[in-house]
Amino acid sequence: MKAILLAGGKGTRLRPLTIHTPKPIVPIFDRPFLNYQLDLLKRVPEIDGVVLSLNYQPRRIEEIFGDGGDTGFAIRYVVEPAPLGTGGAVRYAGESLNESVVVLNGDVLTQVDLGAVIALHRERRAKATIVLTPVENPSAYGLVETDAQGNILRFLEKPKPHEITCDTINAGIYVLEPDTFDRIPKDVSYSIERAYFPSLNERGETFVAYVDRGYWIDIGTPEKYIQVHRDMFEGRFSAGLYQGVDSRQPMVSPEARIDDGATLTGPCFIDAGAHVKTDAEIGPGTVLGRGVVIEDGAKLQNTIVWPNTRIGQNAIIDGPILGRNCHIGRNVSITGRAVVGDKTTLTDYTHL
Repeated sequence: MKAILLAGGKGTRLRPLTIHTPKPIVPIFDRPFLNYQLDLLKRVPEIDGVVLSLNYQPRRIEEIFGDGGDTGFAIRYVVEPAPLGTGGAVRYAGESLNESVVVLNGDVLTQVDLGAVIALHRERRAKATIVLTPVENPSAYGLVETDAQGNILRFLEKPKPHEITCDTINAGIYVLEPDTFDRIPKDVSYSIERAYFPSLNERGETFVAYVDRGYWIDIGTPEKYIQVHRDMFEGRFSAGLYQGVDSRQPMVSPEARIDDGATLTGPCFIDAGAHVKTDAEIGPGTVLGRGVVIEDGAKLQNTIVWPNTRIGQNAIIDGPILGRNCHIGRNVSITGRAVVGDKTTLTDYTHL
């Protein structure tokens, strides 16, 4: 059985972070995001191969994952000639498949039981099975209505308050039968949500829902990207870095360097090669990537710092995401949810 990961988006909601880093490989602590999706697939022993459907900066992704040997999967790369939409990407990536296929959107982090989803799909002899997840504010999403037997009734985009009849939305996880892909036109942009799924109901084919009320998040905005780290710190995503670990304690790589006089307050994470100098303070909610340097007297909390960035003396940083290879000068102050792109220089005494 194969899985298709739809990882071709440009990650526009995460810009400027994704200008040089495709969304599937943005770091979550010390690992590219895509690793967490592969971890989910590993829980289903019969999935023996993964097709990565790519479009934006595909070489950056292939450089990291190669043939998949380090992941436990054989990975095949399919690069769209042009953006084909979610449906077009599925057909293009699944052209040679002839058995049920698991499809994941490339920005979803979840702990859904994929084995149970596949079992339901087979039990119902469905042409398609979709995972649904509940949300607190359904009006911000497209709702998916089902009947008492779990059959899909309709999709309702951004409903008005009086139209809300349920709280379940598309979680971006599907099991599909490849013999339905021929209805997806070749080489044009085509939506799986707006065109392919409605076609199943129009043809009277079995299309069912698996409702999962466990952890689910779309990492595609800075706010959600920060939330993922907070959730892992606090144990809400139990398959994360802090599984079985006291998150109140700092997690420091043995290859990091912490000078005498530096103060670390958990939960925080410091990756290999990072250097925290004398009198610097690393506070709760802080993630320092590989090779980050924190100069004397700098104070950070609730901050995510990507690899090889340098924070100057006595800087005060609270709340932002800082990209790779940035230089933050002395006595710089950054507060709030700023997003600073790669290679940015903030000169001494800048306030942001």
